[in-house]
Amino acid sequence: MGISYSTYLANADRTREAGAALGRLLFAAQLSQPLTIYLEGELGAGKTTFVSGMLHAMGHAGPVRSPTYTLVEPYEFKRADGTTLNAIHMDIYRLTDPSRLEELGVRDMLVAGTVLLIEWPSQASGFLPQADMHIQLDYDAANTGRNLQINVHSSPAVQLLQTLQWQYSTSP
Repeated sequence: MGISYSTYLANADRTREAGAALGRLLFAAQLSQPLTIYLEGELGAGKTTFVSGMLHAMGHAGPVRSPTYTLVEPYEFKRADGTTLNAIHMDIYRLTDPSRLEELGVRDMLVAGTVLLIEWPSQASGFLPQADMHIQLDYDAANTGRNLQINVHSSPAVQLLQTLQWQYSTSP
């Protein structure tokens, strides 16, 4: 079932735009189940920048910072039809004990209409729900842009990726 997509993002603006494209789709989607998105890449590779684009496209007006110390930052978005989309941004880079995720109530967050965005999922392997979508951001060879790779592993995520119309250059 897994399909993938990759592209080159020349700068932070393009990374935000790519996140925004996905955010618009998520905002419009009626999620009958929770959607878990893993975001991986080196420090500074653009994970939070990508999430910022997503959240702003969903309707968040303020700054988006990585919840490195709080671990979890919830967002709630009201749609015109009265339904709600919840996005929960997690950064577990500094998590020293993965079992602590149970204390944070991660399993309770997994309800329909919720998108769980998890930076550094490898820090809690075995304690997280399976990813529906895996986003990898890596520095390009010249360290000027980023390579984006998206792999999807569930029917809802496949539908989102197939709908997504990318507007980015595929060459550096």
